[in-house]
Amino acid sequence: MTTPKDELKEKVRRLPNTPGVYLMKDRLGQILYVGKAKNLKRRVSSYFQPSRKFSHQQPKVNAMIELIRDFETHVVRSDAEALLLESKLIKQHKPRYNTMLTDDKRFLMIRVDLHNPIPKFQLVRTKKDTKSRYYGPFPYSKLVRATYREMQQKFGILLNNATPSPIRNDGTFQLYQDARAEIYGHPNEITPEQYLERVENACQFLEGKSKEWLQEIEEAMQTASQNLQFEKAAELRDLSKALRETLSPNRKFRHDLRMDPDPMVPVHKLQETLQLEDLPDHIECFDISHISGSFCVASMVHFHNGKPDKNQYRRFKIKTFIGNDDFRAMNEVVGRRYLRLHNENKPFPKLLLIDGGKGQVNAALAAFEMNQLPPPPIIGLAKREETIVYPEQHPDLHLTRTHPALRLLQRIRDEAHRFANNFNAELRSKAIRTSILDEVPGIGPSRKQKLLEHFNSLPQLKKASVEQLQSIPGIGQKFAETLRSYLQNS
Repeated sequence: MTTPKDELKEKVRRLPNTPGVYLMKDRLGQILYVGKAKNLKRRVSSYFQPSRKFSHQQPKVNAMIELIRDFETHVVRSDAEALLLESKLIKQHKPRYNTMLTDDKRFLMIRVDLHNPIPKFQLVRTKKDTKSRYYGPFPYSKLVRATYREMQQKFGILLNNATPSPIRNDGTFQLYQDARAEIYGHPNEITPEQYLERVENACQFLEGKSKEWLQEIEEAMQTASQNLQFEKAAELRDLSKALRETLSPNRKFRHDLRMDPDPMVPVHKLQETLQLEDLPDHIECFDISHISGSFCVASMVHFHNGKPDKNQYRRFKIKTFIGNDDFRAMNEVVGRRYLRLHNENKPFPKLLLIDGGKGQVNAALAAFEMNQLPPPPIIGLAKREETIVYPEQHPDLHLTRTHPALRLLQRIRDEAHRFANNFNAELRSKAIRTSILDEVPGIGPSRKQKLLEHFNSLPQLKKASVEQLQSIPGIGQKFAETLRSYLQNS
């Protein structure tokens, strides 16, 4: 005669060895606990092994195990998707043992208490009121915590981790009573209106970070796909999809202080600050990327009315030399770009931004002079102090870190840097994959393609046995032995 425990063990034996989420239930079908697993069969079976000793064994754990009479599982495609589904189900069902066992894996959010005259920022896992603004939730806790700390110094805002309340004076507030104001480099005596401007800037920064992290995941997914790492690409795809859903609540927390969401505002500020004759509604920015002179490439991004126009983005391989010379590389790609626009009777941008200092800016200007072309206004953005530099003898321009014109230039520069680095990484990955396999005797294009399609990546291919290599059509034992020997020694 079978017992309920025997039935559960039989149900466990039928579970797959795949990632997933499990829900433990009592005799009434109530959900006791929600957990995730990289291997469903192994994880769920551990609950029904009497000799199993949990590393966090407590009376509450034992009590929960005694109540389990059934379970439900959801198979997913990756551990990342399991983490997100687990979080969703915990929020949906609120199982009591998830709370009792302090095993709540809800993602971190950043909260701003807008009901306070001097709002503070705080890391939280739940939304407790409707008067505050919340950013997130974010799956990457390390990135969020690092960003949270960075914001204090970058924007001069208050964090809620043991920061005393500001001291109110006549119409102003003293934020700190110690040396932290000097360390962070922001005025300590401030009006509520001035502080709200800092809060606005920090909120804009947070909204950009959310999108930036999502964009990085999607770009990594594209790179993995191009490198035939299909398993990794699928995992990143699932995470990207889940993150889009997770981040979507951000859209309702729009700027409700005094912020103007019009992207043209910083464009007009930029014209005013740089004293430009024409509105810089079309801006192009160049960046050079290389690894110690190898795989030297350049990127150009185009912003129209303060927004990226990706149809106008361009990538360049350096053609006139090999080595490490940012000035020469900048001169080459700027010359190529605008000589082509000139020959095609197409307009130049209203502003040319260079990622670099005066040397890179002068190299860009020289490209116009060499090709006898009238240059648009040219500036550079030097990373160390975020200084705006001009060609030749023109003095540098220093703006506050929160100035909308500087923030627009930083956003454009950062986009050019990202685009260049991605191109560089793509070329390096392709070169490594191709060069190693090309040196194998008797490989040929057809065999190389079959190997990469079957094993997805070089690390996977290097792990393959002779028998696994032979399983691919067109690869015999002799070649499989040669290939394995070569890859092990490469």
